[in-house]
Amino acid sequence: MKPGFFHRLRHRAAREDGMATIEFVLMFPIVMYLFFSAVEVGIYLARASMLDRALDLHVRSLRLGTLDPATRDELKRRICDSALIFPNCEASMTIELTPVPKTNWALPAAAATCVDRNEELEPAVEFTPGQENEIMLVRACAVLDPFFAATPYALEMPVDSSGGYVVTSASVFVNEP
Repeated sequence: MKPGFFHRLRHRAAREDGMATIEFVLMFPIVMYLFFSAVEVGIYLARASMLDRALDLHVRSLRLGTLDPATRDELKRRICDSALIFPNCEASMTIELTPVPKTNWALPAAAATCVDRNEELEPAVEFTPGQENEIMLVRACAVLDPFFAATPYALEMPVDSSGGYVVTSASVFVNEP
């Protein structure tokens, strides 16, 4: 006599040979998301460190007055040459150079101005080389595409309207006489 339909169904439901597959299917996306997030944060931190380093290298030229020509484009070109891991660097970066008044030491209230990749025009930012013995603030801001699109939103990284994340660096120096 053959076992009944319900008996065979109950017997199949009691088997445990597919349990590892279910655990894998449930855990794999979570583990991969954590892995991709760690990679994205590592890339972000590497880019931030490289921007800090490049800005520090070339602030010395500004401070000593040896940046020739002393223009925003030349400083941006030099920073991009030193930053290494910034794709399309010159188009995605803005450089701002402003004097800090000695009367009240007021730094600009707003965050660094970044490129708006949704617009064709570059944003207008101040670039004033300053006078001798004047305190200067230099800020660089780059907007870069993430490797994994959802990661910056989930990790609450600074993101602009085009979906790129923002990497900024700043330095203060005194113009040498």
